[in-house]
Amino acid sequence: MELDDTYFMQKALEQAEIAFEQDEVPVGAVVVVNQRIIARAHNLTERLKDVTAHAEMQAITAAANYLNGKYLKGCTLYVTLEPCVMCTGALYWSQLDRIVFGASDQKRGFLSQGAKPHPKTKIAGGVLSEKSAELMEKFFKSKR
Repeated sequence: MELDDTYFMQKALEQAEIAFEQDEVPVGAVVVVNQRIIARAHNLTERLKDVTAHAEMQAITAAANYLNGKYLKGCTLYVTLEPCVMCTGALYWSQLDRIVFGASDQKRGFLSQGAKPHPKTKIAGGVLSEKSAELMEKFFKSKR
């Protein structure tokens, strides 16, 4: 059975929910190669006291360790929120085949900021975007 983008985004959402429970901004990510999840990650910026510990950065590191190499060719990143410019830069260098994101980030997302992923990387957005956006809204409402 071939698994689809919705299935893998649901797995990324599970990671975002873990982040939410840990009082981290609820962004989750998974890296997939050949229909298999090789990395699961969520934001760790609060726990690690590290502004670079975004879900995407954690996922890149975990996937590279799993593959024992720095490039993620043949891989797809599923992330619940449109990556920021910092993460897009790291994703550029990792040379992923695809980036699939959930909710758009009009303020800090790479699309609104004019950042570009690797020219060979395909982009798809809006997968389970409502669920991703709801979790973000719930998180930030609890902070006000």
